[in-house]
Amino acid sequence: MNPEPNLDMQDPQTYLEQGLAAARQASRSLARSDDETIRTVLYGLADRALATAADILQANRSDLSRMPESDPKYDRLLLDEGRLRAICEDLRCVADLPSPVGEVLEERTLDNGLQLSKVRVPMGVIAVIFESRPNVTFDVFALCLKTRNACVLKGSSDARDTNRVVVHLMHKVLAENGLDPDAVFLAPPEREWLPHILQAVEYIDLAIPRGSKGLIDFVRDNARIPVIETGAGIVHTYVDASADPDQARAIITNAKTRRVSVCNALDTLVIHRDLLPELPGLMQEMGEGHGVEVFADEAAYAALDGHYAGTLNHADKQHFGQEFLSLKMSIRTVAGLDEALDHIDRYSSRHSEAIVAEDPAVIGKFLREVDAAAVYANTSTAFTDGGQFGMGAEIGISTQKLHARGPMALPELTSYKWVVRGDGQVRAAS
Repeated sequence: MNPEPNLDMQDPQTYLEQGLAAARQASRSLARSDDETIRTVLYGLADRALATAADILQANRSDLSRMPESDPKYDRLLLDEGRLRAICEDLRCVADLPSPVGEVLEERTLDNGLQLSKVRVPMGVIAVIFESRPNVTFDVFALCLKTRNACVLKGSSDARDTNRVVVHLMHKVLAENGLDPDAVFLAPPEREWLPHILQAVEYIDLAIPRGSKGLIDFVRDNARIPVIETGAGIVHTYVDASADPDQARAIITNAKTRRVSVCNALDTLVIHRDLLPELPGLMQEMGEGHGVEVFADEAAYAALDGHYAGTLNHADKQHFGQEFLSLKMSIRTVAGLDEALDHIDRYSSRHSEAIVAEDPAVIGKFLREVDAAAVYANTSTAFTDGGQFGMGAEIGISTQKLHARGPMALPELTSYKWVVRGDGQVRAAS
């Protein structure tokens, strides 16, 4: 295939079918690649991306020009020099991590002399379906290459120009280092081609959707290939009566405002009613420094009315269980931990949940009983991130429980096979 992902010159269906077949073939050759070559490719991509930053950022500005700044996805789509440098640091970090491929998970010798080994192996071909977020393009490539998986990138039309430029760089660096450029395939961005990918059982081993609830639901409902869901982040922080108010203020402010468009951002503050007199202080920086719009229940509204610098609204039912992805949040007042746990259980997306408290018994019960991929005590949910967890990068945050849960990186992109060595043994007839 031509390493330049130019859809304009080809029929999309032919391009897709040939690209998927080529990715399957490339996955076989990747299995023979060595760690040092893969490390060189990832370092080379980081260097090349920085050297051609002007081209990448120009393509990104072209994508941004088609999206209003008020769209919650705008910040996810945005690249700048700082973000690009951070992406390249992640590439180098992944390059330096040990690959899990070939790790022996279990080995034993049976009574009949057969030697069994359970060994990590690549999945094969992984399709990642995502909206906006060109950083995902880099992360997926790095993690898949490190685990010797070919990857199919199904980005949205929002980021089509950025993704084309970035994947072209990937193809060049792969070819320069003797690896098959078809190991990364950029699928047509239009939504109409997604079902073809989700039903490509002969080419793709695993699909991972990253994006809105609508996208994830569509992938789950229409896929014939295995799917790992990376669900929406409807995130709560419960501030208990025993909490240190200064600590609570810093934690919830960071969780809400550090970056509002990401899935680990705070959506609902759940507060013990005994701390309502502290609520204006807890929310001071939210209002004065960041202009967060608040949807508060009756008790919280009464505590904030006349004491909050931002926009204050009465909460409706719709404001709970909502992923805002913007400078908006809701507040729910509870009588104690049990009511907080009930609220979180009802509205949580099982992504990230936190408690701020000093009482060890309260903390222990919260951490035991909350059903989420990541649970926190006295710290910000902003840390739910593969890079922050020491994984180098992440391919997504799984909110399901089979195979992978929470930030997924290198080990989660592998399966295993049983290797059986014998010396002429045959099984007796039964």
